[in-house]
Amino acid sequence: MIIEECPHPDFERVVSCRDETAGLQAYIAIHNTARGPALGGLRMYPYHQPEDALTDVLRLAKGMTYKSAVADLPLGGGKSVIIGDPENGKTEAVLLAFSRCVDALGGRYIVAEDVGTCVADMDVIRRETAFVAGTSVTGGDPSGHTAYGVQQGMRAAARTVYGRDGLKDLTVAVQGLGHVGMNLCMLLALEGAHLVVTDVNPGRVRQAVAEFGAVPVEPEAVYRTDCDIFSPCAMGAVINDRTIGQLRAKIVAGAANNVLAEERHGEMLHDRGILYAPDFVINAGGIINVAEGLNGYNRANVRRKVANIYHTVLQVIAVARERRISTARAAMVLAEEKLKMH
Repeated sequence: MIIEECPHPDFERVVSCRDETAGLQAYIAIHNTARGPALGGLRMYPYHQPEDALTDVLRLAKGMTYKSAVADLPLGGGKSVIIGDPENGKTEAVLLAFSRCVDALGGRYIVAEDVGTCVADMDVIRRETAFVAGTSVTGGDPSGHTAYGVQQGMRAAARTVYGRDGLKDLTVAVQGLGHVGMNLCMLLALEGAHLVVTDVNPGRVRQAVAEFGAVPVEPEAVYRTDCDIFSPCAMGAVINDRTIGQLRAKIVAGAANNVLAEERHGEMLHDRGILYAPDFVINAGGIINVAEGLNGYNRANVRRKVANIYHTVLQVIAVARERRISTARAAMVLAEEKLKMH
């Protein structure tokens, strides 16, 4: 196993991890540990180039710092990525080699699940390191809690934009039907929202149509769909120069990380009169659940803390209006103020 430093001026530590025997190629980024050890998920994805994986892990780790701060968790921000196809390249040997890399960091980084990994993977990783969360005995799959938090954030945004307390009869376009996206569809359908859905996996689209009465659209058509809320729940950077002009929704609120391709896209949404519920605020339900499992697990505590995302989103909106800035910037201001307290 080879662990090499990848120094970055804005990060406490970034390492490249390789184990040729196991077939592991990974990156771990620790952005900030002012509030506590860096907690962040392990993403497995078939990146085209190692540079793409490094860019992704840096963006994600920084987002975790702000997510934990806004959620008032005693944790810092970190993230990890394994380069590979989770469908056919995720072997026990790869996961165990990765866990030894995590262990070598001495607890400054705690790993949990993310895109391309699951609770069972965390159970494997736990064999070689204690610095893992979200296992089957410490809270399990966080996706339902993430979805619930997104629903609460959507309600806060709908109250602001449409002057209503719930989401009944509003049309929500959900992009991405993984664990979180499908859970979100279920919650929205139960509340009486109308669903438009898309995913690169046709099977998931068929499932959402059958179970929730959703209307399917092609992946590229989702941006210009007539809807009240656009909910990105897949990969990041989907709000960009190409897509912003297509949006017909008055609210962007979803579970994906790093929804904005660049910070300026938050200002562009603001200028167009589209209310953005910042991703690291609205999708914090998962990390709240995982963090609870680090010191014993109380489901009622998790539910209460995740429900509070509703009030946090309202707080972000209030700060944005008071200071006449975008909600994207307001969320960063809140996070930075909380980081300065430590």
